[in-house]
Amino acid sequence: MSSEENEVLQAYEAFQQAMIAKDIAKLTALTSPDKTFTHMSGKKQTREEFFQEIRNGILNYYRADIRNVRIRMHQDKAVLQADTTLTAKVYGFQGSWALHSTAYYTKQNGSWIQTDRKENEYDF
Repeated sequence: MSSEENEVLQAYEAFQQAMIAKDIAKLTALTSPDKTFTHMSGKKQTREEFFQEIRNGILNYYRADIRNVRIRMHQDKAVLQADTTLTAKVYGFQGSWALHSTAYYTKQNGSWIQTDRKENEYDF
């Protein structure tokens, strides 16, 4: 894994740990202002709505196990795909969920920031 790919993986891991720690400042620093989140149920939320539910204890993350990481890069863009098992209590349901995760990153001011996929922008 190249040093740039390792930086992307570290940003993804830091995001997972910030969800567990309910560190809203860190979550904010790791995401673009227009980032949206889609839950496995299909529910979509703005960054602020998602972070508010973490802050209020509606979404409680306890553990994130990340495996099978694949990263594609082109200039200041990266796509991370991984199998992530989240142990959590969300909307009153507690358990572990195996997710196939895809995260899109843009390098801004020397840091990899998670953003939404924009049409054709990550087709490399």
